[in-house]
Amino acid sequence: MHSRDIPLTTTKPHYKHKLSLSGHAQSVSCVKFSPDGSFLASAGADKQIKIWDGTTGQYLETFKGHTEGISDIAWSNDGEYLASASDDKTIRIWSMEERTEVKQLMGHTNFVFCINFNPNSNLLVSGGFDETVRIWDVARGKPLKVLPAHSDPVTAVSFNHDGTLVVSSAMDGLIRIWDAESGQCLKTLVDDDNPICSHVKFSPNSRFVLASTQDSTIRLWNYHSSRCVKTYTGHTNRTYCIPACFITSTKGKYIVSGSEDHKLYIWDLQTREILQVLEGHRGAYD
Repeated sequence: MHSRDIPLTTTKPHYKHKLSLSGHAQSVSCVKFSPDGSFLASAGADKQIKIWDGTTGQYLETFKGHTEGISDIAWSNDGEYLASASDDKTIRIWSMEERTEVKQLMGHTNFVFCINFNPNSNLLVSGGFDETVRIWDVARGKPLKVLPAHSDPVTAVSFNHDGTLVVSSAMDGLIRIWDAESGQCLKTLVDDDNPICSHVKFSPNSRFVLASTQDSTIRLWNYHSSRCVKTYTGHTNRTYCIPACFITSTKGKYIVSGSEDHKLYIWDLQTREILQVLEGHRGAYD
């Protein structure tokens, strides 16, 4: 790994608690800002999606339609649409302008657990408990590819920065890289201990893959060489599928993750040092 790819961090972050939002009747599974930060969407076991003002936290809208709990949501890159994945085996696409459901994608034969749009937002990738990864044509609402991807439920799916690759992870402990157009599996990454892989995503430059595993470890993979180049520890992750992500700011580059000890952990991406621990939650799912 070259220092020009991942520069050294010199300043510690100082994130502070700003708002607490409440409104869901059951546990919240996912919370995501729209691309421009103007909206915040949350969803969970109560089968509902709630939309909040991204700056003030003011409640704006509730989307209803799913008949079972929601595991994941994803924004289109223009912020005009929101997709949701549910235990009712459907993916639903909601229009922010019309504030209503505009499309329902059906095909998964078990819980749909994870979804993401490609950069152009004309494709959607999903993964589920039926062990498949599916790539959908959003406009037609039809699957373009159904990949028999894993031998256990799929926990995360995501496109790279230009939409040519898809990465998936599963409870079988495998991370797989796919050609988005052909559906061919290009690479399989697996750790020696083969822990359940909770979440996976490409780095912003698509040169690396960040993977969270249920041995309380986050690994940064150079998938071209199939090498784990960085390991981040200190948090607790043994039960839930907890995502980790990259933060890039004027102060440096960080890795952030939730934890089953009710805290958020922030690491220096390069040195792997824990720079900040944020408290405030009362449980893994409050």
